[in-house]
Amino acid sequence: MTRPLSRFRPRLLWVLALSAALTGCATMQSHDKLATDMQTAGRSGGIPAALASLEATAKTEDEKTALLYNMERGELLRMDRRYPDSTNAFLLADNRVKEWEETAKTNPSKLMGTVGAALISERLKVYEGQDYEKVWVTTRLALNRMAVGDFENARVDIKRTHEREAIIAEFRSKETLAAEEEAKSKGTSASGKELNGYPVETLNDPEVLALKNGYSNALSHYLAGFLYEMLNEPGLAAPGYRKAIELKPDTPVLEEGLRGLDNRTGFTWKRRQRMTDVLFIVEAGDAPARKPRAFTIPVPTGSGLVTASISYPVIEPSSDPLLTTISAAGTDLKLEKVVDVNVMARRALKDEMPGMVLRGFTRAVAKGVLQNELQKRGGLIGGIIGAAASMATEQADDRMWRMLPGRVYVARGYLPPGEHTVTVNGRQLPVPIKIDGQYALVPLRMYENSVLTGDVAMLGQLPAVAVAQPAPAAPVVEPAARTSSTGRAVPKTMVKPAVAKPAAAKPAATPAAKN
Repeated sequence: MTRPLSRFRPRLLWVLALSAALTGCATMQSHDKLATDMQTAGRSGGIPAALASLEATAKTEDEKTALLYNMERGELLRMDRRYPDSTNAFLLADNRVKEWEETAKTNPSKLMGTVGAALISERLKVYEGQDYEKVWVTTRLALNRMAVGDFENARVDIKRTHEREAIIAEFRSKETLAAEEEAKSKGTSASGKELNGYPVETLNDPEVLALKNGYSNALSHYLAGFLYEMLNEPGLAAPGYRKAIELKPDTPVLEEGLRGLDNRTGFTWKRRQRMTDVLFIVEAGDAPARKPRAFTIPVPTGSGLVTASISYPVIEPSSDPLLTTISAAGTDLKLEKVVDVNVMARRALKDEMPGMVLRGFTRAVAKGVLQNELQKRGGLIGGIIGAAASMATEQADDRMWRMLPGRVYVARGYLPPGEHTVTVNGRQLPVPIKIDGQYALVPLRMYENSVLTGDVAMLGQLPAVAVAQPAPAAPVVEPAARTSSTGRAVPKTMVKPAVAKPAAAKPAATPAAKN
């Protein structure tokens, strides 16, 4: 029995190696390529063409309900102002995130790496979404609801955003502790420093390190403050504004949101308000891509050192130009950058690297041992097969929500109700924007060579301005005929009637100083 088994073992190893290679090629599709094709279609044929390109990739029911597919689809539909369809797509994505949340709360160890990711490839993991993407899903849902006037459900989405961040924070704390303990047991510090050639400076630059974490963003919390303020709930608005300032300190528009809250929500001010409080949300650029980069490391085996292929994703810093000013109705408002998705993506990658490095070294050792065994049993051909299997399956996970904007800016000020021509950095929007009411939220997206204008969310009514009417003339009393000094009667036509002067119009109250 020993000899047949020994003859069978190398064949079994070859089969396993070839199977792994073929499986890797067949199932580990590159999302970077899909996103590039989608964006190329969008440049030539607009949003409908990008949608068609994306939808052609989902053929099964599982693919049509997948998290990443619906995040990409929901964003494209939102850009096309198809808000109900966009909301339905985001709700499908949100269901997947809810499943992750439930597991994170009840069985967190299940999420801390998988057998497939540890032994074959990171791309075999079920895509759970980056942490900042999970938060963006509920933020996008809230913005969609506001665009169609559904402020109550928007309020629910905002509340769930805060709850989601708390779940993420607790889970990541447990994951970090587990990674540190595993790193100590394996005698490694589990950081990118072990990889010669990895651009660790992209993960350690000041902007990345300045972020509090890889999932909270100032826009979501400022939007919470603005929505609660619109709904006349200043007690809930204040924490939203305060958290936004904490996440993006030294940002005047965020600080004024909190500082001017009491004045803006006061009864006296609302009676005197004559112009609309307008919040512009301006999005520009594209979310970054994760580009796989291969590394070769030596792996010790019983027969000496062999080399094994290992792959990690790299995110290059953005070089998009900054936006500075938005103008309307003769007023210039400063655009403040409150979110940089490129920086958030790099922070998320930095936080993910310890576990990723540990799994990578585990795979490298396992594949190195397999390659060495194949070479011993099958000679040169066996070694080649092992190396091919290792390279085919070792592909970094490049899945990310690519249709998100690269940067988000906000500006806020008072504008008179009506239609206004708007310019961003001197670039005039193709159609005027109409605003009205006490509050208005104007979403804009700088996309390729065009500016996409979303539906304006408006709430409340400005108090009616009373039109000043001239005071009525005082009644003229016919004077009795009087006589002249000569005793003759004076004709009535010679007597000038008393005419009351019209009352001066009362000036309308002017709005308080611009916040």
